[in-house]
Amino acid sequence: MSKASSARKSVLLAAPRGFCAGVVRAIQAVEKALEMYGAPVYVRHEIVHNTYVVKALEHKGAVFVEDVCDVPEGTVVLFSAHGVAPAVRHESKARRLLAIDATCPLVTKVHKEAVRYAREGYDILLIGHDGHEEVIGTLGEAPDRITLVDSPDDVAGVKVRDSSKVVWLSQTTLSVDETMETVAALKEKLPQLISPPSHDICYATQNRQQAVKEIAELAELVIVVGSRNSSNSQRLVEVAEQAGAGAAYLVDCVEEIDTAWLDAVTTVGVTSGASVPEVLVEQVLDRLAQHGYAEAEIVKTVEEHQRFTLPRQMAPSASAVHPSLPASEIASAEGRTDGL
Repeated sequence: MSKASSARKSVLLAAPRGFCAGVVRAIQAVEKALEMYGAPVYVRHEIVHNTYVVKALEHKGAVFVEDVCDVPEGTVVLFSAHGVAPAVRHESKARRLLAIDATCPLVTKVHKEAVRYAREGYDILLIGHDGHEEVIGTLGEAPDRITLVDSPDDVAGVKVRDSSKVVWLSQTTLSVDETMETVAALKEKLPQLISPPSHDICYATQNRQQAVKEIAELAELVIVVGSRNSSNSQRLVEVAEQAGAGAAYLVDCVEEIDTAWLDAVTTVGVTSGASVPEVLVEQVLDRLAQHGYAEAEIVKTVEEHQRFTLPRQMAPSASAVHPSLPASEIASAEGRTDGL
């Protein structure tokens, strides 16, 4: 008899997990646009990096494109939560598009920092992943002033105009620990490097990484629910592995779980990325229960109460609440509490 079959099986469910305020705002912006203007409404890039959410919004009438040149002139376009470069805004205006900006306010904060420091003559070292939509947008704010730094390995090749006027900024969805390793390496090379006024990595990314650290210390296996193109979900897998989990896997949906992962495992940790609806986590928990992991314990590290207002073209006084995708599709993003 295996250890897993003889010992009591359980699940550690990370909290917080799932939807952050920026994702809630972005999804509701698409739904509100469909209500105000009717289908179709166009969205440049995936509104958030989650396959399930994108398909659900497509079903309601959203059309996702990668370039605003694919949007018919004079129609409605939404910018995704990841933000866009100024050139995209200019092109949208030239095509007479009604542009609704669903950029996460925390990403907008980084854009504004880049503009400010560039205007003041600073070289900007942007810590982030090459090709990520958020990074592309930030780079576009001051391309002559920003150098992308992916990891400590890139530091040796960094060149600046004036070592006394250098600042670092970062993509909002990075691993906190790995980012600070890169910052430490940069400061060793550039002692006068200054930091942004407040941490660029968003509160939700930090909170979810801290929560997964807590469960990874106690679980032999961690399952992270999230899509492959979700940076913050990818980082949760890495953080779980680094925090001591025997194994960690990213799954877009319950069908991607390999039951062989459960062999000789008594404790499974479960969490989800910031763009993942709770229904997908519920499905994972149900599958685990079918394999004997009926007991689930919530491991809560912090309460989240952040809410962002909707884009200005919509009711400006309305606070973004949980999206109204069908109840059968998306459960409350506040988390599963019944029976736990």
